[in-house]
Amino acid sequence: MSALPLEGRIALVTGASAGLGREMARAFARAGAHVLVNGRDATRASHVVAELTSEGLSASSLVFDVADAQGRAHAVRELLGRRGGIDILVNNVGQRMRASMVDISDTDFDRLLQVNLGAVYALTKEVSAVMASKRKGRIIMMTSIAAQLGRPGDAAYISAKGGLSALTRALACELGPLGITCNAIAPGAFLTETNEQAASGPDADAFTRRTPLRRWGMPSEIAGPALFLASDASSYVNGHVLTVDGGYSIAF
Repeated sequence: MSALPLEGRIALVTGASAGLGREMARAFARAGAHVLVNGRDATRASHVVAELTSEGLSASSLVFDVADAQGRAHAVRELLGRRGGIDILVNNVGQRMRASMVDISDTDFDRLLQVNLGAVYALTKEVSAVMASKRKGRIIMMTSIAAQLGRPGDAAYISAKGGLSALTRALACELGPLGITCNAIAPGAFLTETNEQAASGPDADAFTRRTPLRRWGMPSEIAGPALFLASDASSYVNGHVLTVDGGYSIAF
């Protein structure tokens, strides 16, 4: 972590109560940042904050639902009041809906796009306005290899993540002149809490055989890529989608 220092920086990680979000929050805090742990559940967010502060790290919770416009606006105002600014935003929160097209209602499709794409756009718009005052900032989108690969029974999620990759490129162009970079990470399969069932399911062996590293990713392995994109080491990287999948998306 010391190779990519973040001392004195303020980082907001959405969906940081579990999984990859929690690992990125821990990595940023260990690199010296003050981390704002976001989630909808105050208890779960406070548990992550307690884990970090028990290590002597700097962290606090910022509880709000990214899909709630009033909640977002209030959170940004609270952030400014508490910390005076923000240096790093990780748009990690997201939902999945594994169902065929005929089984996804228009309402459900719109709702998933709003959470995974629309709310990300809205939060980034508010936070980037704060970053622009310092003419410096790092925005990291958490997309997915699903944005690059098609498969049946996942149309809503694939559409949202594909849109998020496109949004990364668009915002890199729009925010770059303001000193703000916008990049994305496209994870493959990681052994997070939400993937425990899939990792022991009937398709797990086929997935492992296709992946050149012959295994699933460990959640802690997201830390290095996230730290790189959040740090000064990536100062000339903008509009890039960094695939972190053990080689799954280049194998067949």
